[in-house]
Amino acid sequence: MRFLHTADWHIGKKLNGYDLLPEQRDAYQQIKAIAKTEKVDAVVVAGDLYDRALPSEAAVATLDDMLVDLNRQEKFPLLAISGNHDSGVRLGYGQQWFTSTEFYLRTTLASALKPITIGDTQFFLLPYFEPFQARQFFQDDQIKTVNQAMARLVAAMQAKFQEGQHHVLVAHFFAAGSQHSDSETAVQVGGLNAVPVDLLSPFDYVALGHLHRKEALQNEPTVKYSGSPLKFSTSESEDTKGVWIVDTDTTPVTVTFKPLKPWHDLVVLTDSFEHLMNPEKDYDVQSEDFIAIELTDTMPIPNVMQRLKTRFPRVIELQRINQLTVTPDELDIHQVQRDPLQLMTEFFEQVTQHPMQVTQQKWAKEALQAAEKEDKE
Repeated sequence: MRFLHTADWHIGKKLNGYDLLPEQRDAYQQIKAIAKTEKVDAVVVAGDLYDRALPSEAAVATLDDMLVDLNRQEKFPLLAISGNHDSGVRLGYGQQWFTSTEFYLRTTLASALKPITIGDTQFFLLPYFEPFQARQFFQDDQIKTVNQAMARLVAAMQAKFQEGQHHVLVAHFFAAGSQHSDSETAVQVGGLNAVPVDLLSPFDYVALGHLHRKEALQNEPTVKYSGSPLKFSTSESEDTKGVWIVDTDTTPVTVTFKPLKPWHDLVVLTDSFEHLMNPEKDYDVQSEDFIAIELTDTMPIPNVMQRLKTRFPRVIELQRINQLTVTPDELDIHQVQRDPLQLMTEFFEQVTQHPMQVTQQKWAKEALQAAEKEDKE
């Protein structure tokens, strides 16, 4: 059995106001190409197909096109679960007849205990849940933590294990020992924030979703996050996105990472404003790449964002990394009575650690004159 493990598509997500649907379509085409090249027997999507519980019409149409293409046109068996960003009820609409084309979509705890067998492998599809749902499902008021819920669920799944079969869990949660990135929504309600990895040991492979970096869980050869197909935050700018190809023919299973190439990359540039605006300086970025800028300047720069966008049209973030923390000197009564322009000049130099430029002195003088005129009127 060979399958492709992906997750966290977040169809419909925007990056600081920029629509990512074109980039998401491109990433999907690469995933499909990998599935065909690797001749996989199935494709697993471990939750967060949408970015919002109420996705836009464009997002719904885009995901629908992808799923129909992958399952109906390319004939790949498709196994998917709802994540914490999805509405299980809305996403699960129609799942009863999806199985006729081997599209297995699971959005409830009850369905997680009904394994899907493809080839020599049993798949258990566990959608995102909160502990109260397990408490209600098992009718056990003693289930109050994720550890208790998962122990009951895994035991119930093990009871369905068939001898001679491999066993794969597809789930969407935060595993103990994992690390978040900035683009993820924390899942902490009712203690769901940390599923102990040792509870997952009965499975030959655990295909996880929720965290957006494949490196989020270290030193676990058979418990993997696929990560998101795209970079969704600057903390992921150095990541290589991709999917896992999982072969169950070996013990332990063989897992191979296949990278995706971003159509428009997310790049962090750290430099001075002068260098950033110098057209002769090559930063090896494309005009449509998403750019996060870390300015090294300490001087104020008028209209800095608008000016940067004349060279980098898709600036998504701007911050200064050399912020000055200066406490202005306290002034006595005689100093306060000095010339206002001189006081402003000294204050500016204390705060910025730079002398006021001629143009800035002109602006300050004009502002003071306007204020004095207003006081007289």
